[in-house]
Amino acid sequence: MSGPLPGLPSLNRFITTHNAEGKATFSKAIDEVTPLKPVAVGDAVFGLHYCSEQFPANLNQDIDIDTYKKYMDQAPGLVISSGTVLRTVDMHPGAISPMHRTVSLDYGVVLEGEVELVLDSGETRPMKRGDVAIQRGTMHAWRNMSNTEPARMLYVLQPCQPLTVGGERLGEDLETMEGVRSST
Repeated sequence: MSGPLPGLPSLNRFITTHNAEGKATFSKAIDEVTPLKPVAVGDAVFGLHYCSEQFPANLNQDIDIDTYKKYMDQAPGLVISSGTVLRTVDMHPGAISPMHRTVSLDYGVVLEGEVELVLDSGETRPMKRGDVAIQRGTMHAWRNMSNTEPARMLYVLQPCQPLTVGGERLGEDLETMEGVRSST
């Protein structure tokens, strides 16, 4: 386990539940500090803030919390085919991810720094704090535009129906993302 990159704050998550009287309360099942883990490629640190295996999620008897607990030690792939994933990615200065495709509909929000979204067509978009990318199963990469400051993004990933473009069914493509499991 690791902490945030220098220059980025630690991250907390606050999970709510219900007490025996049906009142809202904060769950004590999981520590509020999100553990951050470096990815083997060395240019990123992942934080898995929550995930589910069912969509819609089943919140009864804290089933979803138990599901999340099992992924805390061994994170899922980028996507869970029957649920959702909430993740942050911290990027070192100047880092660029490998070109990759997820089999999901992803919402990516820049929390810190400036990040460039790079598509396999060569098109790019610079993104600043608060900007949102809606990633729809395309080949893409992320580049921290600063050579001196880290950047952080927040992603919500949800599964999608199989995607066919030009008669070809497209699947997950992690290229050289060492340390990232294939999605299930």
